[in-house]
Amino acid sequence: QVHLVESGGGLVQAGGSLTLFCAASENIFRTAFIGWYRQAPGKERDLVATMTSGGTTNYADDVKGRFTISRDNAKNMMSLQMNSLKAEDTAIYYCNTVALGRVSWGQGTQVTVSS
Repeated sequence: QVHLVESGGGLVQAGGSLTLFCAASENIFRTAFIGWYRQAPGKERDLVATMTSGGTTNYADDVKGRFTISRDNAKNMMSLQMNSLKAEDTAIYYCNTVALGRVSWGQGTQVTVSS
């Protein structure tokens, strides 16, 4: 399993922006399928955004136009730029990679949006 470490979460007012980062312990992003997921209290973990190794992205309907997934292969890092945040975006956010036959998850980072 690849070790993933997230950062960048925090408290922000509605309408504000945050960028989440996820650093990997191995150079995997060039061939990895990557994604961000989130889990709100009392709810299941849901997909937020994904990106294939070829760069094709997919977003949940409720974040389209507001969130952007990206990766930096040279730095072994992926990120999630979140704009126009809403109270309903409050959740623990997890990064995920599928590479070399291994599925890995970060430990999660809390994002809280105050209304």
